[in-house]
Order: sequence, then C-alpha cells, then structure tokens
Amino acid sequence: MSSPVTFSKRKMPLGDDGHSWKKKTSDVKENYDFKEILGTGAFSEVVLAEEKRTQKLVAIKCIPKKALEGKENSIENEIAVLHKLKHANIVSLEDIFESKTHLYLIMQLVSGGELFDRIVEKGFYTEKDASKLIQQILDAVKYLHDMGIVHRDLKPENLLYDSMEEDSKIMISDFGLSKIEGSGSVMSTACGTPGYVAPEVLAQKPYSKAVDCWSIGVIAYILLCGYPPFYDENDAKLFEQILKADYEFDSPYWDDISDSAKDFIVHLMEKDPRIRYTCDQALQHPWIAGDTALDKNIHESVSAQIKKNFAKSKWRQAFNATAVVRHMRRLQLGTSQEGPSQTTLPSTLRAHLLLPEATETEHTTGHADGGAERDPLSNCTYRCHPTSLV
Repeated sequence: MSSPVTFSKRKMPLGDDGHSWKKKTSDVKENYDFKEILGTGAFSEVVLAEEKRTQKLVAIKCIPKKALEGKENSIENEIAVLHKLKHANIVSLEDIFESKTHLYLIMQLVSGGELFDRIVEKGFYTEKDASKLIQQILDAVKYLHDMGIVHRDLKPENLLYDSMEEDSKIMISDFGLSKIEGSGSVMSTACGTPGYVAPEVLAQKPYSKAVDCWSIGVIAYILLCGYPPFYDENDAKLFEQILKADYEFDSPYWDDISDSAKDFIVHLMEKDPRIRYTCDQALQHPWIAGDTALDKNIHESVSAQIKKNFAKSKWRQAFNATAVVRHMRRLQLGTSQEGPSQTTLPSTLRAHLLLPEATETEHTTGHADGGAERDPLSNCTYRCHPTSLV
C-alpha cells in the first residue's frame, strides 16, 4: 500500500504559518492526568488520560518528534483533515499540544468496541439493525463528501461504537488515507484495504468520492451475511474479482435477505463510478429511508460467518479494548485492584474482559487488514486496536 497522498502546507487549512493548530506546552501532564498506556508501538504510544479541568477521559497519542522526521506532510495531512471535522458519527481530534520533544494528539475516547464484536454478542440482529448502521455511516460520509473530503479506507475495522450503551452510535475513525479534494491534484494513488477498494482504484484510474460509496456497499454486504463479497488467498485473483465487480448473493446465506437490501447493495457496488449511487441517493433508497428492511432475526447465520471469516482480525483488535475496559471497571469499583469484579457489566464488556491479552509479538506484527506495512503515522485516531501501527 502506498503512503497517503500529501499536499503542501500552503494548501492546508492550518492557519497562516501552517502551525497555528499546535498549542505549545512544557509538559502536557500539566493539563492531563495520564492513567495508563493503551498500547505502545515503534513510533508512538496511546495513553488513556483524564483532563484535569473537566475530568473528561480522552485518548492521547504521544508522538516523538524524531519519529516525524521526513514524515511531516503525512501527519499534517491527517491533522488538517481531522481539524475540520465536527460530526456526531466521526471520532474527533479535540486538541493538539507540542512540547520540545513530542506532539500530542488529544482524541475523543470511544469505548464501545468493534462493530463485529457487538453484532456477535447480540442475541437478536436483523436487516433493520444493519440498515440503521449503514444510515449512520452514510450520514457521516455524506458530511465528509460535502466538506470535500474522501475517506478512502472505509472498512468495518474503522467503525467503532461510541459507548457500551445498547443504543450507542457508530463512529468512523482512521483518516490516515484521507484526501481533501480540490487541493490541486487528481486522486489516482492506489490506497485502501484489499477487499474494500473500488475497481477504479485497482485500475489506477483517477477516482473521486465514489470510492467511499463502493466501500459502504461492501460493508453493507458483510453486515447482511457475515462474509466479504470478494475473497481469494491470491491477491491477483482477488483484484480480478473486484475489477470485474464479480460477486454473488449466495444461497443459502442470502435466501432470507430482502430484494430491497440486495438492490441497495447492487447500486453501491456498481462497477461504473459514474452511475454508482452517491450518499444522497443511498440515503433515499427504501431500504434506508423506507420500511423495506426486514425484522427477521438473522443473527445465528451472520454471527457464525463473522466469527469464521474475521476471527484473526478480532484477536488482533482485542488488546486496547481490554485496557479501556479494565480502567472503566476500576472507576466503577472505585479501586485500582486488578482482581475479578463482582459488578455486573454489559455482555460485550464482559466478553472483552474474558479475552486473553495477546502477546507483545502478536501486537507488533499483526495487521488487521492483512496487507503491507502501513506508514506508522497513517492512523492518528484512537481505535480499540493494537497501536503498534500508530
């Protein structure tokens, strides 16, 4: 995977000098009480912290300046994107501090866990549930597109729940591959995660915000059956499938799924980006805006397929979620003990607590997308993922 597309400071919304988004500090701990490390990687660490003034919990990404050498454009690309965004379903960058030695990104803490974990934990899951999830994603991506921003790496791993509440909203994270349109360059750099990228990206043709709509179609497909529309151990064969938009609604997994849901997916997973649904069009489709999404319970089939097809990424994603849950549990108990809790916690929380922590080796080598090594600065949003890549 290539590095994110970058553009010069004068084209970025960072202020006249390109650095007005940074707050100078001699010690960030004057403002924040560091609680515990959520994860440590080769280039940075993510820390759970509490703002002293408000007692609000946040995630702070601590990046040594020496790690930024030669990668200034990469980090500033993401900061430029995140700084512009204010939406209920998008993880926010709340502040940036700079000391002599470090850059500190103060991120909104999302503690509800992964999309797939929540679905597997549910006892009841329907098309309507999937429709509501996709509607939130479409709303957020429409906002991005209206702002002239293309995400370019939408996938289930970048969708997190804001809290452990049953009705928690879904949040979009990870803007390391985002690109602001209209900055004087045509987007043609191949990027994204294999399996979710649009055909025009693989064909190395100039592309636009339509690539995000394709990815939403792929996500909707997975939410309704539990497995990806394109899969092959051989990347060349996988890319060939995607280039041809060669996917099917296989029996028996799709037998109980409505024709409306399939029609919705077909319009998003349209090979020709010129006629592919936009977010606006998708939001008006009856499966989203109407009442065609079925109420039938499809949990057993979908959750079984998710566990079968996404088990590896689930293990790699458990570490940070467990660290957050441990801290939340201590707050709830009013103690710093690590012993077992008698407190009743939501089922998904308990599931995370029961997951054994993977080895440090696994976290420093695992890649949720199974692809090539990413730029260490390409993910500046806090996620319940191993932080070896951030």
